[in-house]
Amino acid sequence: MQLSNPFLQSLGVELVHWTGGEATFHLPIQARHLNRQGMLHGGLVATLLDAACGYAGLHAAEGEEEVHGVTVMLNIAYLKAARSGTVIACGRISRSGRSLYFAEATLTTEGGELLATAQGTFKQGGARHAA
Repeated sequence: MQLSNPFLQSLGVELVHWTGGEATFHLPIQARHLNRQGMLHGGLVATLLDAACGYAGLHAAEGEEEVHGVTVMLNIAYLKAARSGTVIACGRISRSGRSLYFAEATLTTEGGELLATAQGTFKQGGARHAA
């Protein structure tokens, strides 16, 4: 699956599932993803959860114009640290309106251990080339 997001690509994030209402990303943890304590950086955890939630509401069918959006609010609960392996961020829409949608996501290990959760509000139609 092609990921057209320079920031996520630069981190080594892989988009593995994307349909209307759902998105899943994988990230094989590398040394560059760790903080000073040797744990997956909290900002990267937030990025993965934000991407999973956001992409869940922005799917366009093949041949349709890309849908863009922006994060309005994101709440994260950090539950457990990861130090190695691959992490999986799964997002899904919980409710949507005309321009706002609400999504939730989980970050787990390959073995299914829950590392973090997020809930957010997103707005479709955000500027593609915002300043």
